[in-house]
Amino acid sequence: MRSSSRGRVHSPSLTTTPTTRETAMLSTAEILRRTAGAISFFGLHTGEQFAASDSDALDVCAAIYLVAESGMLPAEFKTDENVSLAIIGASAPAMAAIRTLSGSLITPAPYTEIAPGLEIPDYIEHVSSWATTKHMFADRPPTVSEVIGALHRAAQAADALTALPRQTERSAA
Repeated sequence: MRSSSRGRVHSPSLTTTPTTRETAMLSTAEILRRTAGAISFFGLHTGEQFAASDSDALDVCAAIYLVAESGMLPAEFKTDENVSLAIIGASAPAMAAIRTLSGSLITPAPYTEIAPGLEIPDYIEHVSSWATTKHMFADRPPTVSEVIGALHRAAQAADALTALPRQTERSAA
């Protein structure tokens, strides 16, 4: 990846000239499927920050953001976790995909207190932590293949949730 003049990191493999079909907003399922491809291509970052400073590897939430926002990754993803969290949280399509992935995991999302007595689920923390830490009864964090598999399963669930039942002439009456 290379930096552009505006402080963003440009990914040539994900920003080819879009066709008419690709200019429309991607579905949550399609974002998750393309994220699996992005992680396969760039690698899964499991260290500090949302992107590796010495390679193209990305945290799973950063990869979701990259796909959801058409291949532009802010340079802050390599240096500033708080700004990265705000940027990801402001992207509606990325958050929809992160919530879907979070909901498909076996562990529940943790809650963060935002005001005294008011807690909200922290989906970004849930997904990032799941992909980078060892879990109870496991001897290691999930492998890249397991993370990609979870993305595909979440995409399948998203498809199932948004599928419209087929209507036949008989049932339309």
